[in-house]
Amino acid sequence: MAGGSGGEETNLEYTPTWVVALVCSVIVAISLTVERLLHYTGKYLKKKKQKPLFEALLKIKEELMLLGFISLLLTVFQSRINTICISQHSSSKWLPCKKEDDTSTTHFQTSFSSFTSGNARRLLAEASAATDHCAQQGKVALLSATALHHLHIFIFVLAIVHVTMSALTILFAGAKIRQWKPWEDALQKKEYDSKEVLQTKFTSVQDHAFIKGRFLGIGKILTFLGWLQSFVKQFYASVTKDDYTTMRLGFITTHCRGNPKFNFHKYMIRTLEADFKKVVGISWYLWIFVVIFLLLNVHGWQAYFWISFIPFLLLLAVGTKLEHVINQLAHEVAEKHAAVEGDLVVQPSDDHFWFHSPRIVLLLIHILLFQNAFELAFFFFIWVQYGFDSCIMGQVGFIIPRLVIGVLVQFMCSYSTLPLYAIVTQMGSSFKKAIFEEHIQEGLSIWTQHAKMKKNARMTATGTGSTTLPMDPKETSQSHGGPTKEAEIQYDPSIQGPKEM
Repeated sequence: MAGGSGGEETNLEYTPTWVVALVCSVIVAISLTVERLLHYTGKYLKKKKQKPLFEALLKIKEELMLLGFISLLLTVFQSRINTICISQHSSSKWLPCKKEDDTSTTHFQTSFSSFTSGNARRLLAEASAATDHCAQQGKVALLSATALHHLHIFIFVLAIVHVTMSALTILFAGAKIRQWKPWEDALQKKEYDSKEVLQTKFTSVQDHAFIKGRFLGIGKILTFLGWLQSFVKQFYASVTKDDYTTMRLGFITTHCRGNPKFNFHKYMIRTLEADFKKVVGISWYLWIFVVIFLLLNVHGWQAYFWISFIPFLLLLAVGTKLEHVINQLAHEVAEKHAAVEGDLVVQPSDDHFWFHSPRIVLLLIHILLFQNAFELAFFFFIWVQYGFDSCIMGQVGFIIPRLVIGVLVQFMCSYSTLPLYAIVTQMGSSFKKAIFEEHIQEGLSIWTQHAKMKKNARMTATGTGSTTLPMDPKETSQSHGGPTKEAEIQYDPSIQGPKEM
């Protein structure tokens, strides 16, 4: 590959220095521009005291660094992978397309490849060398340089699409939740009205609007009809003003009894932003899904068409469950009381959720968003890389439903499921640390460290770790002035809640 004449590729020994400098300048300029954009975005979020969103940005940087490492590995081991040979029989199994003589040539002559024609010639040359190497042994290459390059691009596209779609989902869900702010303002004004607060009246449970909408309907008699009501409710008016008012009062009564003016809406926004950093990341189990999906892309199976139903079904299941939790809250009150004094109060509990854990809902939302992003990323990648008529794309009758399902999942998750998650998961037995302002969270973290240090000192004073002196709760409270880490997560209703945020 030394420099010379003809169509041979040249290395750096025979490449003009101005070409090397120019290419490096362009690459460095683009990289620095993206890095500075992320940097100033982080500074803006810190200035606006958006710590959860800033942490989500750091998560995105981690994903980009991981992609860079994957790119480095693919580049370093590319020549080694090309020299691995397998039998002809093994290479003809589980193909995404029927093997044809001109398949490789046709697929590689695409718009993307023509854009990188110089790189295409290099890849084809390397693929030819690997083919000759394996042909001498009567075998074929495990993975050609061209296929490896395309796989590299797809992984990058998948990560970018996932981050983008997750960000749009959180953005639109936040906009939907902010539409509830007038409800919060009205309730805050009611709490400040002394005449309204002093008025106490007994009301039949059946007369409350929350009970009428959630208990007196079709779900009163048959459990199946109750689930059917929950399924349908997620498509329209998933959260009404009466739902918001009742669940807000139930949360405050349980966790912030000493602070009836607690800003529940502001707390929900903070918890949603805190959860965003978990949704935007690509966890290890999601990469396992990628491998499985790539494995199932076999010609004739139409696996990606059937896989597209997974996020859709998960979305419907999560939305139905969240609506059913609200119905259960109404059923508990209606079955225990005939009349209530003052406002209707529901009792939050983890028992309403799957496996007694509200966090499972966030995990399912994370999975369905990633699977939906995978479907959309794969479609756009194949469209740009191989063309709409590619055999990998599949038949038009399977492509259109996949796109419709993908758009529908994105829309419903943004405007229905995620806002439902934001409010309904507050109906668990415990609250999240976002209930405290950032400076209070930092103070509690420091206090917790001091408490642990003091406990360790007491254990050391006993001479062995088997027996420890119990810590006096009064002494702890007086010396540090705050709840423990456990109390932050599992709050005692008998203790007054935090001051208004």
